[in-house]
Amino acid sequence: MKSFTYERAKTPAAAAAAVAGTQGARFLAGGTNLLDLMKLEIETPTHLVDIQDLGLDRIEQTDEGGLRIGALVTNTKLASDARVRRDYGVLTKAIVAGASGQLRNKATTAGNLLQRTRCPYFYDTNQACNKRRPGSGCAAVGGVSRQLGVIGTSEACIATYPGDMAVALRVLDATVETVDAEGNERRIPVGEFHRLPGETPHIDTVLKRGELITAVTLPKPLGGTHHYHKVRDRASYAFALVSVAAVIHDDGSGRVAFGGVAPRPWRVEAAEAELPQGAQPVATLAFADARPTEQNRFKIELAQRTLEGVMLDARA
Repeated sequence: MKSFTYERAKTPAAAAAAVAGTQGARFLAGGTNLLDLMKLEIETPTHLVDIQDLGLDRIEQTDEGGLRIGALVTNTKLASDARVRRDYGVLTKAIVAGASGQLRNKATTAGNLLQRTRCPYFYDTNQACNKRRPGSGCAAVGGVSRQLGVIGTSEACIATYPGDMAVALRVLDATVETVDAEGNERRIPVGEFHRLPGETPHIDTVLKRGELITAVTLPKPLGGTHHYHKVRDRASYAFALVSVAAVIHDDGSGRVAFGGVAPRPWRVEAAEAELPQGAQPVATLAFADARPTEQNRFKIELAQRTLEGVMLDARA
């Protein structure tokens, strides 16, 4: 690990200013992803701004009937909150499907949104990776791609977004709240938060330099039954080959988002109108622009079958 300096910020605006004003600075919350990347010298920040003293660790009711989740609320606290379990069950199920209990005790809401891809070529510093080193190429293209993206990818990158929580947040139409170095606040729909790679896959989100996530807001409850099905190579502590987050109502209508298939949680709202007709027409529309490799083409059918399982559970 390379040397770095460290400070503990006292206010969100001060934290944002410290990162914005220092070349190579990064925020530090739970550190479950960042510190691993630093040990491998994939991330080499020159300065860490610890935000654990900012008081962003509460879950509060909003005037609109939803919930405001502080950026530092841990995955464990969020998944176990009685209001989340009752009204946003898809979120609890998605969080519990990810990582291990020990990691969920440290991982934060904001950090979960910002975790980086687990593409093996990103983690192997001997391989070309445009996400790790812009302009170096993408060894995954033409390489081992079974676990990588089938849609939303580009010639520069076929990595997937690895998380579970954000897939559920996409179904719930959550909003990400931020503050910048000047104290300006912004509200970003979670569907617009993660970027597709295009020609700049090293830029994962729409956040500006020094912009700090302060909270994630959930709208009022959607009702219906909430589901999260995750298909993976082993039963625990593994990232999704395909996951499906869904909210299904009694009349068969609802919302659905897919994980493990794209550089961001994948939701096509136009496809959801087909939910009462079954999983196949939904998958056909949702993956209409898919560009799979020969090794991961199976993910499209797997996504359809996983959605079929969700819909069977909903009817039951």
